[in-house]
Amino acid sequence: MIGHRSLLIGAVLALMAGLFPVHAAADKPDPMATKGLDEFGTARKDSGPGHDVFQSHCAQCHDQNMPSVPSKALLQLLSPKAIYGALTTGPMRAQGAGLTEQERRDVAEYLSNQKLSTAPPQLKMCKGKYLAFDNRQQPSAPGWGLSPGNTHFIADGATSIRPDNVDRLQLKWAFAYPDGGLARSQPTLAGGAVFVGADDGNVYALDRTTGCVRWTFKASAEVRSAVVITPWADEKSGAVAYFGDFLGDVYAVDARTGAQIWTVHPISHPAASVTASPVLHDGVLYVPFSSQEVISASVPTYPCCTFRGVVVALDAATGAERWRSYTVDTPKKRGKNTAGADQYGPSGAGIWNTPVVDPKRNQLYFGTSENYSSPATKTSDAMFAVDLKSGAVKWTYQGVAHDAWNTACMGTPGPNCPKESGPDFDFGAGLMLVSGSDGHDYVLGGEKSGMVHAVDPDTGKVVWTNKVGAGGIMAGVHWGIAAGADTVYIPISDIDDGRKLDEPRRPGLYALKLATGEFIWKAPLKDECAGKPHCRVGNTAAVTATSSLVAAGGADGILRLHDAKTGAVLKQFDTTPEIKTVSGAMGHGGSMSGASAPIFDGQQLFVNSGYGFAALMPGNLLLVYELKK
Repeated sequence: MIGHRSLLIGAVLALMAGLFPVHAAADKPDPMATKGLDEFGTARKDSGPGHDVFQSHCAQCHDQNMPSVPSKALLQLLSPKAIYGALTTGPMRAQGAGLTEQERRDVAEYLSNQKLSTAPPQLKMCKGKYLAFDNRQQPSAPGWGLSPGNTHFIADGATSIRPDNVDRLQLKWAFAYPDGGLARSQPTLAGGAVFVGADDGNVYALDRTTGCVRWTFKASAEVRSAVVITPWADEKSGAVAYFGDFLGDVYAVDARTGAQIWTVHPISHPAASVTASPVLHDGVLYVPFSSQEVISASVPTYPCCTFRGVVVALDAATGAERWRSYTVDTPKKRGKNTAGADQYGPSGAGIWNTPVVDPKRNQLYFGTSENYSSPATKTSDAMFAVDLKSGAVKWTYQGVAHDAWNTACMGTPGPNCPKESGPDFDFGAGLMLVSGSDGHDYVLGGEKSGMVHAVDPDTGKVVWTNKVGAGGIMAGVHWGIAAGADTVYIPISDIDDGRKLDEPRRPGLYALKLATGEFIWKAPLKDECAGKPHCRVGNTAAVTATSSLVAAGGADGILRLHDAKTGAVLKQFDTTPEIKTVSGAMGHGGSMSGASAPIFDGQQLFVNSGYGFAALMPGNLLLVYELKK
């Protein structure tokens, strides 16, 4: 009962899939996520109507150790509402359509070993003055990158948090994403509100002072991107919020009310997805598209592969398309695999990172992923510069050549694994455009290989490279770097993916000279997992810098504030313990990953905690720390 589209987007349920080896403590289940399960993470009762439904309709995939499909034990980590929602209106609705209402409820309760509640999510809605937007508070940043160059740098005038007062930071409030396990939409601040997306498709405008909910908007699927807010001239001027979702829909809503203005679905490919944040510039919204086809290819009979990376320029007022720019040529049929499925290529080179606008050169920069099928192209694992007005390619720079890979290559290669078979070393992190005190501009990009590249924005020619991390599928530079004051800050994940390497893994945070790429300091991570289930050591999330601090969220659930001059950890917070949130609901953090970085603003620090993907620790918190007076 696996349909083409449902198989592709069924990757949502694979959030908990154990595609990578986990920390030794992970063989003990998370007591917060596995309530009602035995010490091995399996349901105590393995019989009854839910068991029968699972065996008849689900076990053919979920009990077969398929790389793209979560195992039964991992499905048991999900809440009953998440399982029921996926089968009813979510990514597995095609499979759920063949079940009765009672059967869907039965299988949700069987897998989770909990009763399915039909009660609405527990939210604290704003009342009175907390509903009002403060029009004096313009958006604190122009977009995900926090500066026009995507530098993830916050100027001194925008924050009063410094090395000499970090000990005064205390938790002010925490918001629990209902039934969430994947907090990866970077918070955006405007109008006295915090705008953020969730893995159930809800977008929230939260009062910044109390954490109460001003409005919600329901997208079609998970919202991974940051919410981009337009500045406004006065109270009567429109303020628009833009974002995309997991199924490739792009939205514009009223930032003050949450009312929908327009929605478009620019890319017809069923695997197209929006992971990175759009960029707004001069009335145009530039939207990058990634794809889940890299997962679909693990099925031997899947016709691999036809998606190709693309940026679409949309009119910000109407959503009308102005141009699109693809990263590879149109795929052509290239025979059949050993399972008899048609093969296509070139493909892939998706865009997982937020583009950078360069008005001076009339260029847009972004990085690409690996190819999904042969032949490998010169535009995979590459940095692009395209014309802002037309999308025409100005130049490309390739970090790693001959990289064609998909999940069929994991373990024993399957029929859809391309002949190149990896190494999957793409640019997942956002590129940056940085001006140095030497008068030169640099386009910087970090790869999953662990290599950091600096190229000339006029020509695309390399200026310097430095291999900071060892690299891997979830390693090297994963989701985002930062830069300021002639210094580049590089978070290294280097989470063990099972590959044997010729060099040691180097998880941690590193500072490089902007002009040369030479090391300034190194801050390797210590193992502080202390027995936490699914705990990993590595900085996989994007980071944020000020002139004196660098904030980095770890896969171990620890938020660390480093001295920007030396790399020393000045303050750290364990975000994983269970706490009471503003709604009264209990929540807990987990691993920090994805492009959601900690955000400094005024006397507050905002951070998402929870990344229940690839065997990392799930969690459902937005945490707000504030300087104690």
